Amino acid sequence: MEKLNFATADEILAMLRDVLAEDWTALPPWARNLAYRLACLQRPDDPQLLREAAADLLSFGPDWDAFAQDLKRRAAELE
Repeated sequence: MEKLNFATADEILAMLRDVLAEDWTALPPWARNLAYRLACLQRPDDPQLLREAAADLLSFGPDWDAFAQDLKRRAAELE
């Protein structure tokens, strides 16, 4: 967790993409949500990242749908 806490957005996204490409279920939802949240905090104006985070949230049921829709809305506004 310490490495994740101090990682750059690029490092976080590289880790997510590597781990999830190997095994989509390798990280629990809370860890994925945390990783995407930290990356989005570092890059709040990156519409591609916001959409990627939204798509990941939509993978875990309706509890996260409102947050995902908000991320998609923000991404659209940025473009």
